[in-house]
Amino acid sequence: MVEVLQELALTFVPLFFAMDSVGNLPIFLALTQGIELKHRRHAANLATLTALGVGLGFVAVGKAIFLLLGIEVADFLVAGGIILLILAIKDLITGKIVEAEDSLASDMVGVVPLGTPLVVGPAVLASLLLLIGQYRIPIVLASFVLNLAIQWVVFRQADRIVNLLGRTGVNAASKIVMLLLAAIAVKMIREGVLTILG
Repeated sequence: MVEVLQELALTFVPLFFAMDSVGNLPIFLALTQGIELKHRRHAANLATLTALGVGLGFVAVGKAIFLLLGIEVADFLVAGGIILLILAIKDLITGKIVEAEDSLASDMVGVVPLGTPLVVGPAVLASLLLLIGQYRIPIVLASFVLNLAIQWVVFRQADRIVNLLGRTGVNAASKIVMLLLAAIAVKMIREGVLTILG
């Protein structure tokens, strides 16, 4: 039992920092601003389910697909970075990530970029790949699901933060966050390119 708890802690911590649940909240708020509360909650649910599906799929067949197609984690860094950079630039220029009704917008934002590459992106996928090579798969999956549960709770409490900051505060914060998101995207692209060239 002690060994299981120890392995759970050793797999939970790297995934917790790779997922960055609290750090994702401002980006979630920025991406879902102007969307009704019920649709924001729907986006949170969809983001968590998408992240779960991508993570489990990656654990099941990720390594085989990587080997088969010759894809590396660095390729995910570059692709994920480009997607986030485009979305950040679009928001900064137009003020909107997506042009759609609330329900459709929450679906689109919930899957990409929230579910992937934000919640489960290159860092989480790389961590999963490393951890399943070191620890038992059920333990790694339990840590992954536990981290996703934390992320879901953080996203679902976003409306309280909106009430606390007010609409103007959220709008101002979202622009700052989009600049940070653009910087994160550039960092992902840079790391991916340097890994490929190295």
